[in-house]
Amino acid sequence: MEPFVKLTGIVAPVDRVNVDTDAIIPKQFLKRIERSGFGQFLFYEWRFHENGDVNHEFEPNKPRYEGASVLISRANFGCGSSREHAPWAILDYGFKCVIAPSYADIFYNNCFKNGILPIKLSEEQVEELFQRTAATVGYQLTIDLENQTISDADGLSISFDLDEHRKQFLLLGLDDIGLTLQHADKITEYEAKRVAF
Repeated sequence: MEPFVKLTGIVAPVDRVNVDTDAIIPKQFLKRIERSGFGQFLFYEWRFHENGDVNHEFEPNKPRYEGASVLISRANFGCGSSREHAPWAILDYGFKCVIAPSYADIFYNNCFKNGILPIKLSEEQVEELFQRTAATVGYQLTIDLENQTISDADGLSISFDLDEHRKQFLLLGLDDIGLTLQHADKITEYEAKRVAF
């Protein structure tokens, strides 16, 4: 997993509440066992019409959001089923940070395990980000995880709260397996001494 320290990127909006994991990555695309390849199916039923044509009315499809790495949305993002494919699809598409007022617990936890920073802000702060994103083509935010700040080129500065343990996971680029492997020498030593039954 890549460390997340500081990110400056274009912001793309998904202005909807209760975005569930089936909207993030529809069930018919859950056929892969590796983590890659899901980005092409992100928000599939919103990004494309039934005939397969691109839905140009869906905000992230607009050229001004091309290459976006910060996603903003509304309350209860990632609700629904617990599928881990949802953060896989978000990351594979190119988003490294999601900003919303609230998240479903399982989705929120899965983000950290996959190198995505989910930031919780107040409804008012998120609304301000939506307004700024709409007003400026190519609007960018800088996310500084170490200092826990969000800023833009126009003087915006917002602090966000984050559990220190999760913060360190992202700064060091560790998932649960990576954390365990930090103690590989002790595990190997223990296994060598352990009596085989």
